[in-house]
Amino acid sequence: MTATVPPVPPVVRMARSAAAERMRLHRERRREGLRCLTIELRETEIDALIREGLLKPETRNDLSAVSDALYAFLDGTLGVTP
Repeated sequence: MTATVPPVPPVVRMARSAAAERMRLHRERRREGLRCLTIELRETEIDALIREGLLKPETRNDLSAVSDALYAFLDGTLGVTP
């Protein structure tokens, strides 16, 4: 009589919940010394980014472009810190 060993089930990766993913990203940013903020910009502030040459007029409604322009402004004003 020989004993048979049941097969080992494959490792199943469970999908992360949305809340778990947000917490993972929060912890990752914190380790990197970053904070995530939601801010409101006035149209006049977006106009100022355009005047400074940090944002192209045609990209004023592109959230990613506005964010990049604001980062460039802060880096130029406050100085870049690694």
